[in-house]
Amino acid sequence: MRPLDQSLPLKLLKAREAVMDRFRPIFNAEGLTDAQWRVLRALAEHSPIDAGRLARLVVLRMPSVSRILRDLEERGLLTKARSPADGRLIDVAITDAGLALFAGTWPRSELRYRQIEMALGPEAYKRLMADLDRLIAVLGERVEVAGE
Repeated sequence: MRPLDQSLPLKLLKAREAVMDRFRPIFNAEGLTDAQWRVLRALAEHSPIDAGRLARLVVLRMPSVSRILRDLEERGLLTKARSPADGRLIDVAITDAGLALFAGTWPRSELRYRQIEMALGPEAYKRLMADLDRLIAVLGERVEVAGE
């Protein structure tokens, strides 16, 4: 068995938390959770989008996305409507209020990105991003393991 400090899933979780510790205060100051920010950020770039595609884009399960969409809609940050192309789908769009919140928040988020990039060094940051992309591509297909 590998030593615990060589566990890839554990290292990835620790890295995620180390990164999110830099971003979470920004989102919390706006009354947003990490997941709500991911949804809002995705909508700022991909609005309108159907809810299922949004869930895949932000790597959240549909029940969580449904709850987040309800909460953000109640805050007036997005709208939901049946897709005119496929009535089975729900299209989600960011509102002007959502765009304003995003526009007021992303500069602080971008500053954190720059700080992380400078701490690692620009080349190491680019390599890290490329290595993560490669890991995702190689392991991207979900493997079902007996007993799971």
